[in-house]
Amino acid sequence: MAIHIGTSGWSYKHWKGIYYPEDLAPENYLNFYAADFSCVEINTSFYHLPQPGTVEHWMMETPEKFRFCPKLSRYVTHIKRLHDPKETLPRFFEIFDPYLKYLGPVLIQLPPNLDFKPEVVEPFLETLTSTYQQYDFVLEARHDSWLSEDAMEMLHQYKTGWVIADSGGRWPSAKTITSRIVYIRFHGKEGKYNSRYSPEELKIYADDIRRWRQERLQVWVFFNNDVGGYALENAKELMEMLQGG
Repeated sequence: MAIHIGTSGWSYKHWKGIYYPEDLAPENYLNFYAADFSCVEINTSFYHLPQPGTVEHWMMETPEKFRFCPKLSRYVTHIKRLHDPKETLPRFFEIFDPYLKYLGPVLIQLPPNLDFKPEVVEPFLETLTSTYQQYDFVLEARHDSWLSEDAMEMLHQYKTGWVIADSGGRWPSAKTITSRIVYIRFHGKEGKYNSRYSPEELKIYADDIRRWRQERLQVWVFFNNDVGGYALENAKELMEMLQGG
């Protein structure tokens, strides 16, 4: 499947009653979710690395074709700020290496105050993409300097996808393609995770996705507007639009 649509995480307590049945135990949420969607982002790996047994449980709880997109540890992106990648990266990949066949792209989410500095970014990308070349990577930057031609060219050089982030202008956004992967994140119309996208707004992206598919690009779409269950509604709406041709 070349178009993958899901949400940014699945273990939201506030989805109980509006999506998950009231009597469904939290440990069964993922299995329930995987009946409706083909992929999901792993948010917890950003905050703390999961135990290997936990990751194995996730993979075994979902269909064989279901895919997980883990978010790179914030220790790498927010604390070390991409410095010393040879020291910071191994622990993350040691967790996920055994489950590579179940993974989609690895998401690299940068903090808003991390600007594009070639002398920092290039050693990081070089280490990342050469040491872990069996993975696909996408990068979500939140500083305007990343919209520069030099930044996009560097992502292209290292075959790292630029994340198209829809946040209503809260963070920089551009429909720029830097690899064979198109990766879209919907954060809510004001970037506050609490608003629903209209059918008209989704249709614009549906048209884009059809064009990208004609160009034989792989498309991943995740809705992060989890408040009120809007992410679930919008993901299903977009899926229906694309199934309709």
